[in-house]
Order: sequence, then structure tokens, then C-alpha cells
Amino acid sequence: MNFAARAKELEPWIIGNRHWLHQHAELSLKEVETTAFLVRNLEEIGIPVQSYDDYYGCIATIKGTAEGAENGPTLLLRADIDALPITEDSGVDFPSLTEGVMHACGHDTHTAMLLGAAKLLWEKKDELRGTVKLLFQSGEEVFIGSHYYWDQGLLNDVDAAFGMHVWPSVDSGKFGILDGPVMASCDNFKLTIHGKAAHGSTPHVSHDALVAAAQIIMNAQTIVSRMNNPLDSLVVTFGTIRCGTQFNIIADTAEMTGTVRCYTKRARAIVEPALRRIAEDTADGLGCTIELEYNALEPCTRNDDPELTEIARGAAAELYGSEALQDTPPGSGSEDFSYIMDHIPHSMFAFIGCHDEEAGAIYAVHNQKFCINESLLHRGSAMYAQFAADYLAKKNPAGAAQKGGQA
Repeated sequence: MNFAARAKELEPWIIGNRHWLHQHAELSLKEVETTAFLVRNLEEIGIPVQSYDDYYGCIATIKGTAEGAENGPTLLLRADIDALPITEDSGVDFPSLTEGVMHACGHDTHTAMLLGAAKLLWEKKDELRGTVKLLFQSGEEVFIGSHYYWDQGLLNDVDAAFGMHVWPSVDSGKFGILDGPVMASCDNFKLTIHGKAAHGSTPHVSHDALVAAAQIIMNAQTIVSRMNNPLDSLVVTFGTIRCGTQFNIIADTAEMTGTVRCYTKRARAIVEPALRRIAEDTADGLGCTIELEYNALEPCTRNDDPELTEIARGAAAELYGSEALQDTPPGSGSEDFSYIMDHIPHSMFAFIGCHDEEAGAIYAVHNQKFCINESLLHRGSAMYAQFAADYLAKKNPAGAAQKGGQA
């Protein structure tokens, strides 16, 4: 079963869906029109789809009808559907119609690609050796959008999961399939320092929260440089500091926020207790106290199942030849799909490249100028479908002999 030719035939439909999604960009957990659009299209194809009264997004289910499919595994394919609070400046002739909201992370492309894969797989359901669930996920950009679907038991029957993301460090239409770390974990924190205010001319009667904040920021970098293994990447970033009211008043309060990124559980585990200890001891030495709110949000996105990466690389090569694979380093951003991967250990995540200088697709995700060459979309649809078919055939080998033939 090779989906390349049929996906190319569906290219105008896939691109048209992407245009609609791009124009009707909606923020996280508010994807009302997007969900309705997806349900409508899936039902028109004929695929059973489940939506929810208390949450956006939907899950479509394709049950293979090949002999023995009822005893086969269940694979989850996932795309995220939310946009970002960014005013678009991409130059496309189908810009977002929602003021101040843009698909600047490519979630419209993921959704269009998975919708294309849904059509491909539905047309070949008589050759599928198991079940494919297609999750169109709400709220990826707020770190916790994926939790609902797992926490509500909607994915309990899933044996493996596969997700993709358009990626600017990979050439357009090629696939980056990594072993081990793919994207970093994400923890965020808020650190508040309480001191004692005084006039700037009488510092001896104050406990300066601003000075304490400065020392804590510097001291916290020893978590990276002296507590963490230097071969194990770790970033501790202070992104904001709010402190002071007047040039001649010593501040009694400082509030800082930041983020932590890394690729292993070991590195992740050392940060919170070390940051708390450094902040408390530094503040105490200056007569101040602290409050630390630490939110462990997204685990690292890791490909730790060699069988799945082998299937993915094989699917890409079957579709477009071995030259369709391209090496790329892990990303230091984070991905909400990691929550699903944490609960479904047989899972993997791939990049589909979107870097294309001739098309002007040179901007990073979360940039107001982000754009893609849409010729990659049908390739993404084919990859989703090929991975699904190959996984089901491998895990339910009674039907492996039925593989072959062109879609």
C-alpha cells in the first residue's frame, strides 16, 4: 500500500482545507469553528467521529476491515488545531480573518495533513489490519490541551501513537526522524521576593528585593554550570522581572518568571529543589524571603521505541525514496504531545520540513511572517497514512502478505 500518488491527487483538496483553517484561526481551547469544520468534513467522508460537549477537538475512528483486523492493534495519529495570539504579516493571499490571531506554528498544516490522511485511510480501510484513531487536538499552545483526551479515558485502547510537526530546520517536504530526544521538556516558574522598602538614601534600613533578585538570577545559573552534567543539555531562563516603583525607593517586592528546558528526567529533576534552595538561601542572606511557584508542564518529547522509528523511516523511503530523510538536531522548544507519549510508551514524533528559501519560507515558528510551501502538505498526508498502514501490518502480521499495490 503506497499512498503517494493518491495524496498528490488530493492536493487541491488538502490545500483548500488548509486555507480555510488558516483564515479561521482560533486560540487554544476556543476552537469552535475549527472543530465544527473537522466534524463536518469527516462525516462527509463517512468516518465516524466523536466530539465533546465540554471540550473542543474531536476523534475520528477508522476500523480496518481486512481479515483479522478486529484482532489488530489501535494506532493514534494526532494533529493540533489551535493558533497563536499573533498579528499576521506572512504575505499570503488567504490571511487570518481573526484579528490578532494567526496559525504561526503550522497547526493548520498539521490539521489539513491529517484530514488528508483520514481520506486516504478510509479509502483503503479494507486493507488495514487494525484500527486508526485520528485525534484533532485542542489547546496544544497552552501546554495541557492533550490531557483531556487521555484523562477522560478516550485513548485507553491505543497501542501506539504518532505525531508530526512542520519544522524550519528541515528542507521542505523532507522528514526528520530522530532517535532519542526530539523536543525539550518545559517547566515554568514564578519567583516572588519579599523584602523591606526604604528611601534610597537610607539603604541600611531596607531589605532590597531588587538586589536579592539580581543575585538569585546569577546564582541560579550554577544549576546549569555546576550541578548538571555538561553533556546533558539544560537551560534555566529568567524571562521577566518586575520590581520597583520609583527611582529613589528601594523595592520591597520583586517578581520573576522563567522557564526550564532539558531532554532527560535526571536533568529535569534537579532544577526545582536547587532553584528553591538557592533562592531561599540567597534571599535569607539579604534579609528577604521568597515564594516559588513551579509548574512541571510538558515532559521531553522522545523517540525511545526503535521499532517505531524504523517503521517511520521505512514509510518515508517507501513513499519518496531514502533522500526524503534528513538529519536534524532536536528542537529546544516543547510539545504537548509528550503528555500522550508519556502515557503511551510506544509512541513517536517526527518533523516534516518547511524550510524553502525560494518560496520565502525561512521564518521560525511563532513568527508573524511564518509561512510554508504548500507542496509539502500532500507528502505529510501520505506519511501519516503510510506509517499507519505499515504499523498495523507489522503488528498484525497475519495480513502482511496483503501489502503491496499502488493506492
